[in-house]
Amino acid sequence: MDSPLRCSIGVIAYNEEHNILRLLQALTTQRLRQVEIAEVIVVSSACRDRTDEIVRQFIAERGEDSIPKVTLLTQAKREGKASAINLFMKHATSDILIVESGDTVPAPDAIEKLVLPFADPKLGATGGRPVPVNKPDTLMGYAVQLLWRLHHRMALISPKLGEVIAFRKVMDSIPADSAVDEASIEAIMYRHQLRLRYIPDAIIHNKGPENLRDFIKQRRRIQNGHLWLIRKHHYSVVSQDSGVLLRILLSEIKENPRQIAKLIIVIKLEVLCRFLGYYDFYIKKKNPFAWDISQSTKKLD
Repeated sequence: MDSPLRCSIGVIAYNEEHNILRLLQALTTQRLRQVEIAEVIVVSSACRDRTDEIVRQFIAERGEDSIPKVTLLTQAKREGKASAINLFMKHATSDILIVESGDTVPAPDAIEKLVLPFADPKLGATGGRPVPVNKPDTLMGYAVQLLWRLHHRMALISPKLGEVIAFRKVMDSIPADSAVDEASIEAIMYRHQLRLRYIPDAIIHNKGPENLRDFIKQRRRIQNGHLWLIRKHHYSVVSQDSGVLLRILLSEIKENPRQIAKLIIVIKLEVLCRFLGYYDFYIKKKNPFAWDISQSTKKLD
């Protein structure tokens, strides 16, 4: 490769004072050999905490000539994650873009691993493997670990991208009323006949809900968003395929037979959340593109 692959990173933030500094430090100290991070653009969606102050202080301490350049864009009104992504896309200067949620932290080599595959011109998007920091010794901790483990199994069968997504800039924006931004980007790549690739060794640390209320709130919103995507853009993610779900559940049972009691409880919870998502979408006609935040997901201890 004659010259490094250049990318821009958009950090989408809403009240991320507990994690934003750690995230910016992780992004600006990535181990890079064949990839160049041109810029890190933080989009602050009407943050009411110290997020903006922390970002501005980080920028000031690094200096204007630091590479990669870190900038802050602010939205006076919270208009949803998709709207914030569109603002990032408007200002980004690279052809390869990465969207990272403000409540995640990438491993030191994650960006290199996500971007290198774009040497293939037929590739449209890549996604890493989210690994939650939740401890599995509680029911909610087990549920979070299980769902992301199942996500990993699904993505190995058919790429399913989440938490951090790298993509080729073949569009000017994504649907502003999407509550499932990664899935919307997947749909756009398919329309452009570009491939998706799951990068299982590109690790992204995140935090799942710690309590039942936040768990249900998050899962029903995601199901609602997927139903919206199916109706409006005729695109269905692999997690909506019952055959694939059965296959990965059988693999999970085979690998962890002693956890079957807890597995059944989580399956029942997921069925409930999907029913609530159906209810929200078809009965309440709801589209939660600017969703109520699950507060317990914000501290990656």
